[in-house]
Amino acid sequence: MVSQPLMSVARFMLDGTRVDVPLQDPTRTLLQYLREDLRRVGSKEGCAEGDCGACTVVVAELCGDGLQFRAVNACIQFLPTLDGKALFTVESLATDDGRLHPVQQSMVDYHGSQCGFCTPGFIMSMFALYHNNLAPTRADIDDALSGNLCRCTGYRPIIEACQRMYDYPRVTVDDATLVAQLRDLKRETGLSLELEAAQYHSPTTVDELAELYLQNPQAQILAGGTDVGLWVTKQLRELPSLIYLGNVSDLKLIKVDAGVIEVGAAVTLTDAFDEIVRHYPEFAEMFRRFASVPVRNAGTLVGNVANGSPIGDSMPALIAVGARLRLRRGSEQREMALEDLYLDYMKNALQAGEFIEAILIPVRDDTLLLRCYKLSKRFDQDISAVCAVFAMHLDGERVSDSCFALGGMAAIPKRATQTEAWLQGETWEESTLKEAMSRLAAEFTPMSDMRASKDYRSRASANLLYRFYLETRPGQALDQTEVNVFAVTS
Repeated sequence: MVSQPLMSVARFMLDGTRVDVPLQDPTRTLLQYLREDLRRVGSKEGCAEGDCGACTVVVAELCGDGLQFRAVNACIQFLPTLDGKALFTVESLATDDGRLHPVQQSMVDYHGSQCGFCTPGFIMSMFALYHNNLAPTRADIDDALSGNLCRCTGYRPIIEACQRMYDYPRVTVDDATLVAQLRDLKRETGLSLELEAAQYHSPTTVDELAELYLQNPQAQILAGGTDVGLWVTKQLRELPSLIYLGNVSDLKLIKVDAGVIEVGAAVTLTDAFDEIVRHYPEFAEMFRRFASVPVRNAGTLVGNVANGSPIGDSMPALIAVGARLRLRRGSEQREMALEDLYLDYMKNALQAGEFIEAILIPVRDDTLLLRCYKLSKRFDQDISAVCAVFAMHLDGERVSDSCFALGGMAAIPKRATQTEAWLQGETWEESTLKEAMSRLAAEFTPMSDMRASKDYRSRASANLLYRFYLETRPGQALDQTEVNVFAVTS
């Protein structure tokens, strides 16, 4: 690790120009820097927690021989994490001759802006879509805009502007030049900064990271910042020592080998979900509803797992399919089942100086019966009242093994082990199902909160097991009418 002097800088590209930003407080957000220092006030602060999208910007970074463009929330991104990347704000879309970018012109022509507060954020989400997808479907557009809230337009004209922005003469980014510029910015060694307000470390290898964390076990590991960022913006917490994972190239890899999907600790939710859904398509809807595109672009799957929220949606899904964790402490590694990580509410089995290096997910078994259900008040961007994932193997019509994992039902993501044990060897039929529903409801003691009452959670989890049965009963195709009736009555 190379120690840098006080007032070291973060280096990034902005509108074709290298920017060197003196660093004093590593928890200063990108949005604060844009508005207060650069006076780029197009990016707005609406929520300061990554929900409203008014601050959306686009960040580009090297990905192999090319570039990866992604929309993120500037309000919860710490400024030093921009080091080595390229930034695009709504002001970046301006042209020398004053013409609007096709994304902007389409918003004007199709009346996508009223009060205008949210418009720059929408523009940047649309810009990322425009750059990455030449022929988006309506579902792609809805997904791209899921992280942007508008109180005025009702969204119809914004969606229309998205659909029509490809009708104008195309404007592209000079990728080749930007790749060369970012290669010039790339650091050969990690950063270790003793700043005025705190320490900030950004290693580039796993070995550096492991040694740093072993020597500084009190440090906060930072990945996407979608949770840690809120500690600063909402709870006003001070973080005197940060270790950022985003530049550890080995941790940004996904490997599929020997029947295992290995997801590194710095792999974003976007990339992790794309790979997992290839093997487990039953997770597609839940992963889409998991968070907005900007949050998925920044947050990491390992970060979500390490956070260990009892209402985190990824944990029940991963537990149900038998995911394991590879842990690292110094030079030592060990593995454990994901479900064994959680000891009690926000308490885990990690030792001091130990971190999750990767999640290991078995490749799909074709005989697996699997369903994933998320119940929440809103479709997009809402925390689950109940997340239930049911996995089962049948030997003929008998249950040979099962794994039922639920979120929102206990202080930790938890398996219904008693119900699973009772089901072993039972015939998968209506009478068995009803007894299993009763046992499942009795196995948990959920709490009541603003999202749901304990009675609702108990009944809903049992009813979701019934739905799983209806969708997987042996030798009988579930009539679509039954699905629709069940959806309405539940």
